[in-house]
Order: sequence, then structure tokens, then C-alpha cells
Amino acid sequence: MQARNSQRFAAIATRAVSIGLIALVVFVITFPFIWALVTSFKDRIDSLQMTFIPFIQFEPTLFNWRNELVVTWPETRRALYNSAVISVSAAAIATALGTLAGYALARFRFAVGNSNILAWVLSQRFMPPVATLIPLFILFQSVGLIDSLFGMVLINATLVLPFSILIMRDYFAEFPKEVEEAAFVDGASFWSYFVRIALPLSTPAIAASAIICFAFAWNEFIFASVLTNREAQPYTLSIISSAGTRGINFGFVSTRMLLAVALPVILSLFVQRYIIRGLSMGAVKG
Repeated sequence: MQARNSQRFAAIATRAVSIGLIALVVFVITFPFIWALVTSFKDRIDSLQMTFIPFIQFEPTLFNWRNELVVTWPETRRALYNSAVISVSAAAIATALGTLAGYALARFRFAVGNSNILAWVLSQRFMPPVATLIPLFILFQSVGLIDSLFGMVLINATLVLPFSILIMRDYFAEFPKEVEEAAFVDGASFWSYFVRIALPLSTPAIAASAIICFAFAWNEFIFASVLTNREAQPYTLSIISSAGTRGINFGFVSTRMLLAVALPVILSLFVQRYIIRGLSMGAVKG
């Protein structure tokens, strides 16, 4: 009986510790968003105070949201439009090219070695982006792509392309070869098999690749801060513009941060089932 009670106590203690650790992790992850949500309803003076409970510690106001969605709405709309065009276009290009490259790396053997190609693809993500910033600025300036949506689409598609290649390559590598062999026996070519069979069956992996590429392109900041001036500035740059001569307006920063996060979150909710299927079917396995 004593041994059973000890085991029960150990199980309860383990469960309590696990719940406590999970709650701590959830709190650490969500605290910036909670802080931003609370601060977005504060005026400039209250935003500098350590207060969190509305109507008790501070009087909430809609000034920040009204200013962002009404007063400065033309600038906000243009920045959101630029971010949407850049992110969607970059994700579409990267997903299309990554799907083709991933299929080729999974089904064919190249003279330079598939592992070498994958290592080179990975190196594009390991390399610090700032290392290529000045050469890209000179290149874009020479061809007239500074402060252009087309230029930002190209640079973002290049940055997120490795993600798409790795996701689609791992997916096609685990794709049953029996399906491919059966199609070839029936007289299908590589291209017809890829278009009519492989692509429809790889929809979850394509959706996972597209949303991941979209999220990274949406959040890109370093290249946008150097390669854009005004016309092609994405919404991420609007967040830092909240700093003025009197310091940072944390209410504006919080409001714009929440708006910047809202669209990817809403989009991910609509394609959640595809993302889960894509990631659980070996889409991002190393």
C-alpha cells in the first residue's frame, strides 16, 4: 500500500511539474503579445508605466487604433498592400521552384552530388544576410530595382527558396516509389507523372511550404530597410517609424505589431489542416 501511494504521489508530482513547465513556456511565448495588446489601449503616458489591468490601473483608449486605421490609414493600407504583394509573390515563386527542385533532388542523381547541392542550399540560410547586403544594394542600384516591389519580390523569393526546396525534397524522398513505378508501367512520362499524380498528392507539403515561405517573407526586415525608400516599403518598416523626437511611442508600436502578426495568424488558421498534414508526413524532417 505504501509503495502504491508513493507511486501515486510521484505521478501527481510529475504531472504538476509538467503542467507548471508548460504554463511557464506558454507564458514566456505569449507575454509579448499580451503586453502589446494591453499597451495598444494605453495613451502615451500610461504606456511608460508598469500597468496591466484596464479600468483599474489605467484608463483604456482607442486612440492608437483610431490613428492607425483612420488617421494614417492611407499609409497603413499602402504598407500592408506592399507586404501582401511581396509575401504572396515570393511564396508562390519559391514554392513553385522549390517543388520542381525538390522533386529533382529526390528522384534524380546529379554529377556534383545531391548531398553537395543540399549542403549549398542550406548554406544560403546559414550565411548572415548582412554579408550580402552591400553587394545586393549595389546590384539593385545598377539595374534600377531600388524601392521597387519587383525587386523586393525577387530578394524575398531568393531568401525563402531554401525552405521550400528542403521541405519538398524530403516529402518526395518519402513518397512511395511503387506509385511512380506503376505510372511508368502504364506509359506515363516523368512530367505527366509529376503533374497528374505527384503534385495532387503533395498538396499538404505544398501548403506547408507556401505558408512557411509567406511567414518568413512577411517578417523580412533587414533587406527592406536598405533596398526600399518609400514606394515599396513593407509594413514591418512601419513599426520602427513609431520612434520620434520625443522617443518611442509604444502604443503605436504595439498596435502595428499586432496588425503585422494578425494576417499570418489568420492565414495559418485557414490552412491549418494542410500544414499539419504536410509537416507530419515528413515535410520538414532532416
